[in-house]
Amino acid sequence: MRKILVSACLLGDPVRYDGKARGMNHPLLDALVQQGRVVRFCPEVAGGLPVPREAAEIQCGDGSAVIAKSARVITRNGLDVTGYFISGATQALALCRQHDISVAVMTEFSPSCGSTQVYDGSFSRKAKPGIGVTTALLKHHGITVFNQHQLDVAIRQLEFCNPAA
Repeated sequence: MRKILVSACLLGDPVRYDGKARGMNHPLLDALVQQGRVVRFCPEVAGGLPVPREAAEIQCGDGSAVIAKSARVITRNGLDVTGYFISGATQALALCRQHDISVAVMTEFSPSCGSTQVYDGSFSRKAKPGIGVTTALLKHHGITVFNQHQLDVAIRQLEFCNPAA
């Protein structure tokens, strides 16, 4: 039975930086949850950040640059929280390996989870093309990452890879 990693905030857990969730109502996702095929995870909380927490954005690049140590994750007040983001990403990868997960659905724009866009580092809510820290690490290790707007495609990918699951 193949499992899928899903950002905890998308499943209704109030773990976002502002203490809120970004829950989704989706019958296929609900069915996977009921079947025990969803592994929920928030890399920022797992990495040691509290809820709520100060907003953070990637400075001078995206998650790939953070993994390569050429960019940092900084809060609005200038605190470097890169280590927390790296720790959470590492734990997400370990969880994927533990459960043999090859597909993840993460929250777009997040400095951890963005799969096609992240905020530009100016704290003005301007997006730029790029990926979050966790997404970068997962992709580097062959895990396919989708965002919440691509959930149908992600589920099809999960089933296509394992039609008997």
